[in-house]
Amino acid sequence: MGSAVSLRIPPAAGVHPVGCADVLVGGGKEGCFFRLFYPCTSPAAPAAHPPWCPRPEYLAGLLGVRGWEGTAAQYGASFILGNPKIPVTWNGSLLPGTDRRPLVIFSHGLGGFRTLYSFLCMELASRGFLVAAIEHRDGSACAAYHFSEGDASSSLQEIWVPYKRVQPGMKEFYLRNYQIHQRASECVRAVRILEDIDNGRQVCNIMDSDFRLDSLKDRIDFNRVAVMGHSFGGATALLSLVKDNIFKCAVVLDAWMFPLEDTSYQYIQKPILLINTASFQTGESIQKIKRMNSGGADLKYLTVKGCVHQTQTDLAFLTGYFANKIMGPQATMDPLQCLKIHVAFSLDFLHKHLDLASCVPMLEDLKEVIQAQVICGFPIRNDSKL
Repeated sequence: MGSAVSLRIPPAAGVHPVGCADVLVGGGKEGCFFRLFYPCTSPAAPAAHPPWCPRPEYLAGLLGVRGWEGTAAQYGASFILGNPKIPVTWNGSLLPGTDRRPLVIFSHGLGGFRTLYSFLCMELASRGFLVAAIEHRDGSACAAYHFSEGDASSSLQEIWVPYKRVQPGMKEFYLRNYQIHQRASECVRAVRILEDIDNGRQVCNIMDSDFRLDSLKDRIDFNRVAVMGHSFGGATALLSLVKDNIFKCAVVLDAWMFPLEDTSYQYIQKPILLINTASFQTGESIQKIKRMNSGGADLKYLTVKGCVHQTQTDLAFLTGYFANKIMGPQATMDPLQCLKIHVAFSLDFLHKHLDLASCVPMLEDLKEVIQAQVICGFPIRNDSKL
């Protein structure tokens, strides 16, 4: 029996094959969990591609966030989506060389997890970036886990962190503000772990992985580090700029500004690219965005007219008769074209502010669709409920 929807993620279009590996350092809650995307030596055969959803708990959680909870979500999830793959080389060898690669830390949105933005991460990796997609363990992911902290003689036990909803009587701002600070700290922690690896320090990856972390020694350019995120992850990226000076700039996709405290805006003073969809941002949210970079750093905002909020995730590639029920309103433009626009502007911005060679040709290739679908600024009409 076929699946009720299909999720097919296109291969990356850059010059390098893409590898990916899961990295979990520190078993307890204070550890760090991310999926690393990187340019690798050779592509894998389709049969060897890893699953997009690494565990059934994630898919059940993803559906649960969207209201499909309980037994039906747990046992019906695989039928609904099937077993989609990511077109990457699992645990492949890092592209050899002596050059150092720029680094992007990616933060997922509310109810997401570390593989939900695989297409965007693959695209950056295929063009030479290292991308660490964080799995946040603050209760904002659809599901996440860590391990028990026992003594050396005891075996590690998984402890799952469920999605945390706002309970009756609870003020949402205080929950989400607490989470965003933990999320930004997790972004910084990932950089620190990668610094240790780059410096040749022994770092233990708890995940059963054939990827050699020591292959990253002397290969990461910490003068060229950016942070990127979607929705709650977009706001996390903004706060990360304040948390640590290692981040030179941020690419922010449809930021959910609500969790940021008012006092934080005056400290956000680095180059920022904001790519918004047409209906997500409210007038209040736009005014918050305009309060950033009062010191004059580059603040560029774009709106892609034919996209919706979820089009900036891999769920843009969902097709089938259950797709609308899972994803909600659909985009009016082709999702691949929409994400290509995001990739093109992101690359152009990152190359400019990380002092890398220009990649304008990709923008030129999309010139006609950009003229038709992209507004340099915010949309006039805003009907989002943030």
